[in-house]
Amino acid sequence: MQKVHNLSAGPAILPQEAIQKGAEALLNFAGTGLSILEVSHRSKEFVAVVDEARAMVKKLWNLNDAYEVLFVQGGASTQFLMVAYNLLKTKAAYIDTGVWSTKSIKEAGKFGDLEVVASSKDKNYTYIPKDIVIPEDADYLHFTSNNTIYGSQFHQYPETRIPLVCDMSSDIFSRKIDATKFDLIYAGAQKNLGPAGATLVVIKKDLLGKVDRHIPSMLNYQIHIDKDSMFNTPPAFAIYVLLQTLKWIDKMGIENVEARNRAKAELLYNEIDSNDAFVCPVSAEDRSWMNATFLLNDASRNDEFLAACTEANISGIKGHRSVGGFRASMYNAMDIDSVQALVNVMQTFK
Repeated sequence: MQKVHNLSAGPAILPQEAIQKGAEALLNFAGTGLSILEVSHRSKEFVAVVDEARAMVKKLWNLNDAYEVLFVQGGASTQFLMVAYNLLKTKAAYIDTGVWSTKSIKEAGKFGDLEVVASSKDKNYTYIPKDIVIPEDADYLHFTSNNTIYGSQFHQYPETRIPLVCDMSSDIFSRKIDATKFDLIYAGAQKNLGPAGATLVVIKKDLLGKVDRHIPSMLNYQIHIDKDSMFNTPPAFAIYVLLQTLKWIDKMGIENVEARNRAKAELLYNEIDSNDAFVCPVSAEDRSWMNATFLLNDASRNDEFLAACTEANISGIKGHRSVGGFRASMYNAMDIDSVQALVNVMQTFK
């Protein structure tokens, strides 16, 4: 069977060894004779999975016990609500760089005053705002690190004295960062970390307990901390495969993962910039390493290009319906040969 080059924006391309381990666990998890789909989430075997995954996140980001690692459900979309429920006391600051940050702003607006301190909406989200003035009386600053739909990315994070909250769903563990600059990081796993169903939350514990409102139990970070991510039945299979992906990243080394991602992005953007058939609408300094968006200068050839990609076993290249054109998602587990396959097709359109 020929390799299919999966450039889809999500669910994520995963390391083959993580998929293999997941397949084995579906049949016989940890020697129990039970499938990971039917094993008790309170069994010592599965509790060990959650404990190891929690420890692996802390190891990769060099975090101490001031931080708690949670595995919850509901994707990043539920986190838009949970962040504000748990943290917004009087006012919050948000940066608007695309669809997902806009959705987070909408949810947070139900809980208090909101100040959108910067936005790139004026140019259809094709750049990352700079020189942002952040109010020091805000409870926190929220931003989305990578914009899957529009193809922009923060390559330098905002500097602030107030708590920093980030949605890292689509570029989590794609490069080396100083995670201690953040007070809360969340990510839906399905973009770059594992199967849909699990959501990773990393939170500084002293951030909690400062709002007076009643928080529904399922949306209360402190309850999930107290219950070791077992307040309700967790998505066991998704967490297990997420752990295998974290172990793959650890074995690769985060610096090597970053180098791979940089090389893939450079290969594709160099082709876009040197090929007169294509154009990238995103500011060069703000282009995403994870999701490259580009257009054909002659849009009448779009179907022809998609057909050529299909012929080359390239999947998921069509752009988001709100943007059009094309999008190549180059997540951590993607090998550079998949990007080269796309570049080979693009060169026939010069």
